[in-house]
Amino acid sequence: MPERSTRRGRAPLSRERVVRTAVAVADRKGTAALTMRAIADPLGVEAMSLYHHVAGREDILDGMVDAVFAEIALPRRDTDWKSAMHQRAHSARDVLRRHPWAVSLMDSRTRPGPATLRHHDAVIGALRAAGFSVAMTTHAVSLVDSYLYGFVIQETSLPLDGMAELAEAADTTARGLPPGTYPHLAELAATRARAPGCDHATEFTFGLSLILDALHPDEA
Repeated sequence: MPERSTRRGRAPLSRERVVRTAVAVADRKGTAALTMRAIADPLGVEAMSLYHHVAGREDILDGMVDAVFAEIALPRRDTDWKSAMHQRAHSARDVLRRHPWAVSLMDSRTRPGPATLRHHDAVIGALRAAGFSVAMTTHAVSLVDSYLYGFVIQETSLPLDGMAELAEAADTTARGLPPGTYPHLAELAATRARAPGCDHATEFTFGLSLILDALHPDEA
């Protein structure tokens, strides 16, 4: 049973509140700062009180990953498989950008929660319903997720926000180089980075489309 607070107006402590608070702490400070005390402080309780609702830090990490998967839209059933995979991948990218700490944990947990299992089952089911064999479904999921996670890691690791800032930094760097030393880098900085509509979302869609276009159901 969730314990009741002795302070007026405070919601009862529960596993869901502990996990939700842990996610908020990780969003601000990263998982390295995720101690039981760091989670307990925003809740206004002692760290030991958390153990009435979670088994420990590892249990909290399991819950956090499951909470992230719960935010990702499941593949739609009322559309073709390729559109469903596009929609799911874009939703996942949006969620992982909000929780950049989650990428390294997504597939590392040994006790996946119900949202995690539901998500994977829905992705696999969408591909199987489209005629992908079990083997090709495995290849497709591995390929798409590797691209998705890798793109998000690269995107969230960039020191600047937005393509405009990156383009300006690239131009500054290029102007500081001896003329003709790195002509291809200078060309890219001067053209592609400043091209209309050039942004991370466009680049993500371009790569994702290449991958999905290369995949075909076994029964096609």
